[in-house]
Amino acid sequence: MKKQIIAIGGGGLQIKNPSFEKYLISLTDKKFPRVCFLSQASNEAREYIVRFYEIFAQLDAQPSWLSLFGKVEGGWQEKLLEQDIIFVGGGNTRSMLALWREWGVDDLLRQAYHQGTILAGSSAGAICWFQQGITDSVWPLGILPGLGLLEGSCCPHYDSESERRPTYLAKTKTGEVMPGIALEDYTAAHFVDGELLRIVSVQKNKKAYRVDAGQERILVSEPI
Repeated sequence: MKKQIIAIGGGGLQIKNPSFEKYLISLTDKKFPRVCFLSQASNEAREYIVRFYEIFAQLDAQPSWLSLFGKVEGGWQEKLLEQDIIFVGGGNTRSMLALWREWGVDDLLRQAYHQGTILAGSSAGAICWFQQGITDSVWPLGILPGLGLLEGSCCPHYDSESERRPTYLAKTKTGEVMPGIALEDYTAAHFVDGELLRIVSVQKNKKAYRVDAGQERILVSEPI
């Protein structure tokens, strides 16, 4: 069974152009795939959840979301493991991971990954899968350990936030950060069984890079 992760550098859940979401659904080979939203990084912002439902409902998926605030209903662990896709939203990566570890979501995500559930997300929902991430939830831009399902490091928003690029290059040069992948907004990296399969993008001239020891190598992207 294939183990798949799609890490989006920024720009997921766009109602007018849900290309990433269509791509995710196509990977399931199912007519009505089950998709669960984890929005803890945004403090479970209502407008973010509504947008998620609008997008995936119009794509004939079966959307749901898992709340870890307020009254948490029993059986949520089984529900999470029944999904075809788990999508993680952006926001504060550090707070999200701390909450996940407290509730045991991190272990459930590892289990879901190994049983073939497609894991995906944007920004915080991209870097969480790697061993390390460059994040503004540690400020100034710092290093945060992730779930370690993918080797190396990840830096999102590589073109839209000016401090990202110099910080990532500097920290990989000194060895503070492992070699990894930098993702511009509207660009995603699709990994299968831990290896990079392809880079996909929904806007022209968007790029991703392999970054190692302060050096960049452009990765060719495919439009979707």
